[in-house]
Amino acid sequence: MKLNFAITGCGRIAKRHAEQAVKQGNLVAVCDIVPAKADEMAALYNAQPYYSLEAMLAAEKELDVVSICTPNGLHAHHSILSLQAGNNVLCEKPLCIAIADAKNMIAAAEKAGKKLFVVKQNRYNPPVAFLKELIHTGKLGRVFSFQVNCFWNRPPAYYTGWKGTRELDGGTLFTQFSHFIDLVYWLLGDVADVKTMTGNFAHPSIAFEDTGAVLFRMKSGAIGSLNYTVNSYDKNMEGSITVFAEHGTVKVGGQYLNELEYCQVKDIREPELPKGNPANGYGFYQGSMSNHDKVYENLVLALQNDQHEFASAEDGLKTVEIIERIYAPSAP
Repeated sequence: MKLNFAITGCGRIAKRHAEQAVKQGNLVAVCDIVPAKADEMAALYNAQPYYSLEAMLAAEKELDVVSICTPNGLHAHHSILSLQAGNNVLCEKPLCIAIADAKNMIAAAEKAGKKLFVVKQNRYNPPVAFLKELIHTGKLGRVFSFQVNCFWNRPPAYYTGWKGTRELDGGTLFTQFSHFIDLVYWLLGDVADVKTMTGNFAHPSIAFEDTGAVLFRMKSGAIGSLNYTVNSYDKNMEGSITVFAEHGTVKVGGQYLNELEYCQVKDIREPELPKGNPANGYGFYQGSMSNHDKVYENLVLALQNDQHEFASAEDGLKTVEIIERIYAPSAP
């Protein structure tokens, strides 16, 4: 039996969701407060357009999953409304931009008896999955240290509408680099301590930093750094994570964590990995690798089997917690 999907928020990322929803089921409804956006997406997929989430939830009683593709600061409210209406929810990253909101979302899912998932598509990058396997099977031994680099470009023209606002965007780590924070946690465990320096050098119109440097001490004892910026000249330069461990050193790099750049591991030859998907293209800038096909494939499996590993709301909460800890020393 095919699942019935609905999407709220018909912007750029919603197009990725729509493309995959129709491969896994039926896209029956879409919603946006800008009627033209809802109408355009509805026409492409023979879906019913709505111009408020409340109207869509009231009218559509046979939904299985609502995908939340609205601005970051609305994720909590829209997810909770969808859960209360009796639907499972797939929320775009970040889960939300406040710990209290994340906890309210999880409580709403538990009360409704429904599932709440978050999009963490970089987990499916072939070299990232390879690094995960090395760490969690013990083939690298004890992890000593790590380095994460996020050097992207976001020109001033990117920051229109809700982007760049404290209330709906939340910050560079939420909108651009939450996937990297997720991977630090997913690969290396929880954080014990952070130290942060941030600055805004080239984007005076936004309400937060465009550059940051973070030091981590993990609960495992490993130490590491995160260096990030949206000031890479003209285009995205690098998205990478390097792990230095007892039995090996591995760097996953490229612009989008899409290349195994270095692999020197005891008793293991560098593998021939499958080619990953291209990056999400948005005209004058690019985002992370487009792995929404794998997100939707695994969403279906997770709905069928509670034991299937898929990015949960609790994973999303952990990302929000770590970002809040990073931002706390530098918050205005």
